[in-house]
Amino acid sequence: MIDAAPTAILTEMEADVPDKSGHERVCGVPVARMDFQDLCMAVGERIRQRTPGFIVTPNVDHICLFHRRADIRAAYKEAFLALPDGIPLLWAARFLGRPLKEKLSGSDLVPMLSAWAAQEGYSVFCFGAAEGVAEKAAHNLRERYPGLNVAGVYSPPLGFERDPVENERAMAAIQNAKPDICFVALGSPKQELWLLEHYEDIGVPVSLGIGAGLDFVAGKVRRAPRCLQRIGLEWVWRLAQEPRRLWRRYLVEDALFFSLVWRDFRGTLLTHR
Repeated sequence: MIDAAPTAILTEMEADVPDKSGHERVCGVPVARMDFQDLCMAVGERIRQRTPGFIVTPNVDHICLFHRRADIRAAYKEAFLALPDGIPLLWAARFLGRPLKEKLSGSDLVPMLSAWAAQEGYSVFCFGAAEGVAEKAAHNLRERYPGLNVAGVYSPPLGFERDPVENERAMAAIQNAKPDICFVALGSPKQELWLLEHYEDIGVPVSLGIGAGLDFVAGKVRRAPRCLQRIGLEWVWRLAQEPRRLWRRYLVEDALFFSLVWRDFRGTLLTHR
């Protein structure tokens, strides 16, 4: 008979990323079992402690990259939270008997955390995206959430992470602003790997990879309708917008996810006979 909350069967590679408090294993990856209220409590405590740290937001693509790349596993090992980004991940967790509370994607959290920060008196920094996008996003956030303290914005040039001078300039912009929360919009997995290398240097209590989150807030990119988001088809919308860039990721590389879910489910069945 299967337990109400079965334990994941981990490979040696997956076990190299230790369990995290308040997280469930989904396809070997620790994913937070929390809602937005829980997140605000965790973020608030981190800000009060002033301890630098960063958050990752696993989705189907991240789950697959986790199993292919050691550098992604290193980022997940170092991150203090891994928030579920995507309805398919919630479905998989429920199917495996390890339900999660709520989808907390980076794109959703830009407005949600900004509203909360305005209420609590915390500051945010908008980092990344194309030139002018971070500024527009910050302007829109200030208008939407009166009282929000935007400590600064910075859009580094393409390839900045490979140029020591530009990379130092980018880090200095954040360091000098001393924000409580930093929204990092460099695209995945670049943003996670940059944070892994530099989160201690920039010294921000809570840095969060948000992908296209600033593009959405700035109005540069239109997000999928809510009806598609609710039924787990936001990826179809994104594929239709950028087919040449995304077709291989969504239709070929991310197919590994189904094998991982089946492996996890089969291992749980065998263990709990």
